[in-house]
Amino acid sequence: MFIFAAMANEANNFAEIISHCKEYGYIFQSSELYDGLAAVYDYGQMGAQLKKNIRDAWWKSMTQLHENIVGIDAAIFMHPIVWKASGHVDSFSDPMIDNKDSNKRYRVDHLIEGHVEQLAVDKEALGKEILANMDALLAANDYTGLKKLIEDNNIKCSISKTCNWTDIREFNLMFNTKIGSVTDEADTIYLRPETAQGIFVNFLNVQKSGRMKIPFGIAQTGKAFRNEIVARQFIFRMREFEQMEMQFFVRPGSQKKWFDYWKDERKKWHESIGIPAEKLRFHDHIKLAHYADMALDIEFEFPFGWKELEGIHSRTDFDLTQHASFSKKKIQYFDNDLNEEGKPYGNYTPYVVETSVGLDRLFLTILSLAYQNETWIKEDGTEDSRVVLKIPAKLAPTKLAILPLLKKDGLPETAKELMNECKQSFHCFYEEKDAIGKRYRRMDAIGTPFCVTIDHQTKEDNTVTIRYRDDMRQERIAVSEVRKLVEGMIK
Repeated sequence: MFIFAAMANEANNFAEIISHCKEYGYIFQSSELYDGLAAVYDYGQMGAQLKKNIRDAWWKSMTQLHENIVGIDAAIFMHPIVWKASGHVDSFSDPMIDNKDSNKRYRVDHLIEGHVEQLAVDKEALGKEILANMDALLAANDYTGLKKLIEDNNIKCSISKTCNWTDIREFNLMFNTKIGSVTDEADTIYLRPETAQGIFVNFLNVQKSGRMKIPFGIAQTGKAFRNEIVARQFIFRMREFEQMEMQFFVRPGSQKKWFDYWKDERKKWHESIGIPAEKLRFHDHIKLAHYADMALDIEFEFPFGWKELEGIHSRTDFDLTQHASFSKKKIQYFDNDLNEEGKPYGNYTPYVVETSVGLDRLFLTILSLAYQNETWIKEDGTEDSRVVLKIPAKLAPTKLAILPLLKKDGLPETAKELMNECKQSFHCFYEEKDAIGKRYRRMDAIGTPFCVTIDHQTKEDNTVTIRYRDDMRQERIAVSEVRKLVEGMIK
């Protein structure tokens, strides 16, 4: 049997992935009953478990496998001065431009990138030149130059098909609300646009209570919120999303060493969960954020092109220094080890190297790689096909499907016994409806890596048929070996 697979990294398959997510319980449009809420999504029964498995894999790699990294869970609501100190109140914004004829608003970089994507193949060099000019103008905050770049290249609105543009303006991305029992007396607070600040304001609490020694890290996962004017590409860019961040505190002057270390470590981790090395690349930032002295992205080749998956940033001592200044409280670290090394010892403000990955983007990465349309020729010369999610077994929402061949002759009872044994160790699924072939196809589409069929031979010799999702291979094994086999495959 030779299988022809249509991979999901083809752009025209992206709509199929989105449809598949809804049909099989991975992702739903938020508030779909009321026609939905743009750029907000709900994770269904399969998606919630896959998301948890990815989060748990990251959390284990950071906090369990590193002796000098601990985790916290900071509140979403924070004192409003936190965001003044961090710079978000004054400078957390995106350059936007409006088309006067359609009244449609675009993020400038998205507008230009979209135009380049539509250029013919023979204009690839021109597209690279346009993007290079855009990066240089963004780095210089030259909004007049950016508008001229748009006009000179005749970049049009997708709705009005005109180039009648407004001047470029900046729009702050933070959501704000009120806290307090009486609205008129309430203070304005913000929904956090990132999880990092919860780590910084807890630096001393964690360091002292945990007796942490530099270098050490603090990890956190959690929701963040950004009022994206132009949210697009399914769950790649949403208004409510989840981050997995780790802030690594180091001695001033050692940040380059640790920046390079985490750059390599994070790429290795992505590869360890099944992302091919050729689908990942580093992209150095041309325009650095106000807090950074080094920054790069780990990019993944999504169905819609190379996009940021994770950011690695050397944040210097900006954050701790800012919070010390605004709070009027000393945030420093006393380094005894400096004296042992013959160096002057005392208090200093640590530098920070940050790793920040979007959980939703990583979820989309896994699905993009996993989704495949396969077609093959059977032994009788006829064609067969299936849609399968080849999610790595250790991440798959359901590890094992237990399928009695018939709903009689004691087969369901035997299947239930196996189910009760295995569900203590990993997620299982039980189904006795429909022909076994249909059940296999359904499990393929859900992404279940192993299926066990209980048949009449099971009653005779206590063996079952186990089927492997990726190559559809089947073999007989003892019932007593099922749990052990699956456990070994999902480590």
